Amino acid sequence: MWLDNINWNGILESLLFAAGDEGLSLKQLAEVLEVDTLKAGEIVEELRKEYERNNKRGIMIVQLAGTYQLATKKENAAYLKKLVDSPNTATLSQAALETLAIIAYKQPITRAEIEEIRGVKTERPLHTLMSKVLIKEVGRAEGTGRAFLYGTTKEFLDYFGLKSIEELPQLPEKVDEEFVQEEADLFFEKFQETINS
Repeated sequence: MWLDNINWNGILESLLFAAGDEGLSLKQLAEVLEVDTLKAGEIVEELRKEYERNNKRGIMIVQLAGTYQLATKKENAAYLKKLVDSPNTATLSQAALETLAIIAYKQPITRAEIEEIRGVKTERPLHTLMSKVLIKEVGRAEGTGRAFLYGTTKEFLDYFGLKSIEELPQLPEKVDEEFVQEEADLFFEKFQETINS
């Protein structure tokens, strides 16, 4: 494949969208795109200018802490505020539900411990749950790095009609994996119904 025939802008847009709030460094982009950092920088700059020129686009590329990420344009802030403040946006993604369930049952727990259980990064679900005041930082872990510990809030208890965290349904101790998956699916389904009601 000739380098000139590659849709760099489309690929970069997909990569930045998938990276979300964590963004991607120039080095990461160069590795994924299989080009040198100079070419990666040119690709980023070309897409950045395209967003800037086209006033019909609602996103732009920003550079924060050495990473590039997609961000919304400031002129759309009033609409974004309405979306965030709207009671109809109370639904949680599957990732957020899984993260919330893990925190509810294992609290206090660090982000690294949550990621170990889920097997994927949890920065975005944690941010979502914190913005909805369903979880909060409850302290720091001992040892190197002193990672934040997360726990549920009073709002979490109120939202699900619980007097205390002890009222959460008990998890079975020994079950086969298929049963666990079915139970988890049922739990998340009920969880989602509660949030949407």
